[in-house]
Parts: sequence; structure tokens; C-alpha cells
Amino acid sequence: MDYKYIEQLLERYWECETTLEEEDILRTFFSQKDVPAGLQAYKELFCYEQSEAKKDVLGDDFDVRMMALIDEPKPVKARTISIAQRFMPLFKAAAIVAIFLTLGNAAQVTFKDNSQPVDVAGVQKPKEGPSVAMSDSMKTDTIKKVPASAVILK
Repeated sequence: MDYKYIEQLLERYWECETTLEEEDILRTFFSQKDVPAGLQAYKELFCYEQSEAKKDVLGDDFDVRMMALIDEPKPVKARTISIAQRFMPLFKAAAIVAIFLTLGNAAQVTFKDNSQPVDVAGVQKPKEGPSVAMSDSMKTDTIKKVPASAVILK
């Protein structure tokens, strides 16, 4: 028997050029009992839908069972969050940063050379000699260290 038409339909099927009616012809052909040995390899491809049992996987009561699972007897209430609760993580982060800065400043002061006295804020004050404000006066020229009266204006 000549199966040239079926072979042409198979070629067109592999090139995705068949219509739905031609694919039905292929399914009908391969659902027969007597399929030639050369075309036997394609039988499983076209008879797959018929060999699988037609069954409803979900069932008629699927929707009812799912709604029973997600149905909650008590309503969910929204919580009211105050501003203090909302900013609590920010407050905690600021407190941690303040602690680290305080500990870092304390560690810096304790590891410094203790030969000169240190003020509370970490600023060292000279204990001898005139203050900066008193040493820079109008009586002496700070660059040449000569009295201001000796400088002649031209």
C-alpha cells in the first residue's frame, strides 16, 4: 500500500505547515491497528492523547475545598503604629552610632601621650607662656619682630 500522502503530511507537520484538519488525518491514521513498520515510530506521538485516560484531575468539589482551606473564622485587624514605633529602628541606629563615637573618642584620648595635660573636650591648652591673643598685639610686627613705631609708612 502507498503511504506517500501520509509521508507528505508528516513532512509538512515537521515544518509546521499543516492545518488542523490535516493533523486530524494523521491522528486518525496512526490510531489504526495496522501501521506500516516505517511509520511505527510516529504512532506514539499522534496517539498519546488517546492513550492517556481522560480524567478530571481537580474534581467538581475543588473550589469548595480550597475555599474551606483559606476561609478564616476571625477577621484580620489592622494594627495602629505610632510615630515612635515607626521611628524606633532609626532611634536604635542613632544610639548605636552615638555609642561608637563616644567609645572612639574615649579610646583616642586614653591612648594619647599623657605628658601634656588634656582638657575634657580633647583640646590641649599650653600651660606656660602668654596666650595667643596676648602675644599678637599691635605693639610689635609679627613678621619682623620689630616695634610698630619703628615701621615707617611711605
